[in-house]
Amino acid sequence: MKLIYWGTPQFAVPSLERLLQEPNFEVVGVVTQPDKRRGRGGKVSPSPVKEVAVAAGLPIWQSQNIKADQTVLAELRSHAVDAFVVVAYGQILSPEILAMPRLGCINSHGSLLPKYRGAAPIQWGLYYGEPRAGITTMLMDEGMDTGDMLLRQSIEVGLLENAMDVAIRLADLSGETLVKTLGQLEQDRLSPVPQNVEEATYAPLITKSDFQLDWSKSAIALHNQIRGFAPNCVTQFRGTSLKVMASAPLGQDYVAALPDELATLAQGINLSLNLTSGSIVHLAPQQGPIIQTGDGLLLLRSVQLAGKRRQSGGDFVNGVRLSVGEVLGEKVT
Repeated sequence: MKLIYWGTPQFAVPSLERLLQEPNFEVVGVVTQPDKRRGRGGKVSPSPVKEVAVAAGLPIWQSQNIKADQTVLAELRSHAVDAFVVVAYGQILSPEILAMPRLGCINSHGSLLPKYRGAAPIQWGLYYGEPRAGITTMLMDEGMDTGDMLLRQSIEVGLLENAMDVAIRLADLSGETLVKTLGQLEQDRLSPVPQNVEEATYAPLITKSDFQLDWSKSAIALHNQIRGFAPNCVTQFRGTSLKVMASAPLGQDYVAALPDELATLAQGINLSLNLTSGSIVHLAPQQGPIIQTGDGLLLLRSVQLAGKRRQSGGDFVNGVRLSVGEVLGEKVT
């Protein structure tokens, strides 16, 4: 089965690597986004997918506007492949491109469609507290993740997993799901299933305002925001910004899902303080500060003060000499 692979970020690498290992598939080339400046040094570098393609000796096509690049389109058409496989490529494909392969364009999307269509499905799934995440393969159409579904596979999400943790697991699951999808398509054993539009939700690009923590929210809502948008959520502390990179809700509803030391901490807290949301109500020297939220208590497990390195919650407690009653809050501009 002849394929052209379309993908760009690290999330798309395991799927390409898996297809390259399968004897029943021949990846004849890769389409990826143009090289760009990355990292603090701003050095121009290739995408993670391009690095794999170069190592494998594959032809590579890159274009700022793939829909209008007639030279690249002519080359893609000339290969007459069975399918285009698309994983987080980064540009909208035109009807002309969608119609090129014999079996169509197969996309692997990081959600259980029709929920969380769009650019950031893993992050928003965690933000809304979904207990499961997954991969859906679909036949692409002209819409944004609206094509008929082929296969769906899911995983359970742990309470303390963040978006990066889940993305690593789903990237591997994507490769597995694509192999199954392509094999069954070739054997005509798959019947595409239309998505239920009434169940569809959207996962838009994340903006800076999404990182701001509002301590009047519940502990679980704040925790889901912190892990969904890790490591970027921010509050204010002593007149400067404080990133909250990892947390844990300490309510009794979550004890069973916490590691032993945090479960013990949660069960041992018996507070009678009546403090406002955002206040530090307890200092756990090994684990970190515990914050009063609009509903419940939240442990800050990992933080980063502006201009400083990331540190554990325990080191934060001991390093800046926190006091019970200090208040976090106010938006950082």
